[in-house]
Amino acid sequence: MLATLARAWKIGDLRRRILFTLWMMMAFRVGTHIPVPGIDTAVIQELFREGTLFQFLDIFSGGALKAFSIFAMSITPYINASIIMQLLTVVIPYLERLSKEGEEGRKKIAQYVRYGTVGLALIQAVGMAFGVRAAVIDFNFFSVATIAISLTAGTAFLMWLGELITDRGIGNGISLIIFAGIVSRLPAGGVRMVEYLAAGTVNIFNVFILLALAVLVIAAVVAIQQGERKIPVQYAKRVVGRRLYGGQATHIPLKVNTAGVIPVIFAASLLAFPATIAQLVPHPWFQAVANAFNFTSPWYVASYALLIIFFTYFYTAIIFNPADVADNLKKYGGFIPGLRPGRPTAEHIDRVLTRITLAGALFLTLIAIMPNFVIGITGIPGLYFGGTALLIVVGVALETMKQIEAHLLMRHYQGFIR
Repeated sequence: MLATLARAWKIGDLRRRILFTLWMMMAFRVGTHIPVPGIDTAVIQELFREGTLFQFLDIFSGGALKAFSIFAMSITPYINASIIMQLLTVVIPYLERLSKEGEEGRKKIAQYVRYGTVGLALIQAVGMAFGVRAAVIDFNFFSVATIAISLTAGTAFLMWLGELITDRGIGNGISLIIFAGIVSRLPAGGVRMVEYLAAGTVNIFNVFILLALAVLVIAAVVAIQQGERKIPVQYAKRVVGRRLYGGQATHIPLKVNTAGVIPVIFAASLLAFPATIAQLVPHPWFQAVANAFNFTSPWYVASYALLIIFFTYFYTAIIFNPADVADNLKKYGGFIPGLRPGRPTAEHIDRVLTRITLAGALFLTLIAIMPNFVIGITGIPGLYFGGTALLIVVGVALETMKQIEAHLLMRHYQGFIR
């Protein structure tokens, strides 16, 4: 692997992309330490000592929420805006036409997502400003406006940073920002574990159980992410001029988890938005919503599981269309043995995809709600870095590695995956 990395480093374009991505990640980490003006961070720290939802959300912001920095809202408004836009694309004919107009249509939809991100970020920022009024040094209109504008600008900057990484770097920029935020919390988690051991809160046996479970989960995530169902395809022979084409056998690779880590990110972000607003507003009704959406409550676990299954099927349906695959096979003389081209082929592919997607969705759900069971098995309190974070880290790492692999294969170098 080190030799492969050395070869990748010698490729000028790939080296520039990797360096650009690292520089953008460094800019993100610097921004997490820039506090919002007019906030007493000592009061903010009290929220995290209670083990509330904030500590769970702080993992995805890379510590920015705990420090109440300009990146405190992280990239959550952008993800929520993307979810809303994808849902509207299905029901609004104008957006559906835009999605089918190629690159220009996608650019227009991306522009609408940016506008939606700023709007959602501003609403959430105002809610956070009123919610932490006890931490505001001089609470007035100008201080609220300053806090809201700072938080909104931080989210907009992260959105721009993610798009830059996607265009000029390696991997998906938004996913890598979440990845960097999660990984940056690992040292703090290790220090906390050592403190628990020193205080006698947990014993070394519980830590070994946690490490063994982590290894098993990582292995299972890699296996599912790389797993695929191969549908055999045969191409008929055809004569073009004096040359004979076709006749070869191949397959259609259907991934067990076509959607990747997107359903988990979508579900977590969608549940985090109302829960954050509810917990910051001092009203009995809002407090009841905050308690219902506490990440350890049965209501939250059930909602989280259902949303993951929904988004797994929804996102798979968006990025993979069995009818289009069947039409392309028919156009180029391909067929699945035993099935007629056209509609029967599309129905067969859809049936297989539905079954394996169910397996992938159930696996994602199991991994995402796993921390609730791990806390009971190991007895380790405050275990916020669990299945969701681990799934995102491994999934994003695999996707980024595949992009590096693609660059290496373009230049006939041996890559990571064999």
